[in-house]
Amino acid sequence: MFPLEIQTLARLLIDEARQRSLRIVTAESCTGGLVAGAICSIAGASDVFERGFVTYTNRAKQEMLGVPGDLLADVGAVSEPVARMMAEGALEASNAHLAVAITGVAGPGGGTPMKPVGTVHFATARSNHGIRHLHEQFDFTTREEVQLAAVAQALTMLREAI
Repeated sequence: MFPLEIQTLARLLIDEARQRSLRIVTAESCTGGLVAGAICSIAGASDVFERGFVTYTNRAKQEMLGVPGDLLADVGAVSEPVARMMAEGALEASNAHLAVAITGVAGPGGGTPMKPVGTVHFATARSNHGIRHLHEQFDFTTREEVQLAAVAQALTMLREAI
């Protein structure tokens, strides 16, 4: 279902999180649950995967993750502050220790000169640790390529946060 690279990253993530007794939560927008799907496609994921939030709309980000509407209006959903708030909100709304959040423009439409297609913001948050943000500008031609690149990056960031 997922490319071998993503399957391998997910398997390693599960093993590493299991060794440290960490539970994981995802908060996804432009990937629409693909990170959660990649993790859950691996046997044994239930040992570490707590839940996933698919917050595709701004309203969902507000209601499910507590992202302030004023923030969304001021900086837009595809931004560092929103990615950080999504990760924090996912931790607060779950029993997980480690969160990843993704918000971006997967395309093929929806891009702007300031936020072109392929713009993706990531954030990881871990209980009693800081939040890490990463901004990527993926240069791919299809929606699927942007989404799969974002999934691989999110899994890598989760592993790094462990």
